[in-house]
Amino acid sequence: MPTPDDNPNRLVLFENQALEKLTVISVRWFALVWSVLLPLIALAGWGYVSALEGLALVGLGLLLWTLFEYFAHRHLFHWDTSWKLAQQLVFVIHGNHHEQPRDLLRNLMPPIISVPVGLLVWALLFALIGHAGTWVLLGFMGGYVLYDITHYACHQWPMRSGLGRMLKRHHMRHHFNDEAGNFSITALFWDRVFGTHVDRVGRKKVANAEPLRAGDASE
Repeated sequence: MPTPDDNPNRLVLFENQALEKLTVISVRWFALVWSVLLPLIALAGWGYVSALEGLALVGLGLLLWTLFEYFAHRHLFHWDTSWKLAQQLVFVIHGNHHEQPRDLLRNLMPPIISVPVGLLVWALLFALIGHAGTWVLLGFMGGYVLYDITHYACHQWPMRSGLGRMLKRHHMRHHFNDEAGNFSITALFWDRVFGTHVDRVGRKKVANAEPLRAGDASE
């Protein structure tokens, strides 16, 4: 398992070592954390809705996640602002990933960010629809876990299947062709819906790009 010291050239985000360690997470720890948290969310909502209603609410949560994934990546993670504090926040959340896209411990969002965001979403959903919101949250956070594992795979795994190659190619074009497009990681259709799909036509090479393996960004 990689450790926080596995990459001596890793960008340092915080001088405080305890805080710095909270900005990294291995895929094994990520899987362990969410294999516990997702069942706990389901347990918290158990008995408040029927099985059919629960499935529908989980589906709604998944749909909401795909939209959140797209708009957060497009408008928050790539926020172009002159406000210094906001620039620093964007770099800590996402900009560092574009600087070092293959860092094993920064291809997944650490719980210090994802868990508080999940709690805020839960509070909002509970205020809107009560206990049924817990099942929407389950779909939302399940979508998040699928998104982050897919994102990790795009950077760290070969992904040789048809679907895997499509997902990897789509995301690699965001990194190395045009950062102003291909914001979706899982629900790729949103880039076509919102006009931000990047293909080979008019592609733009990004500075300091890592070499692509055969097929990563080709049709």
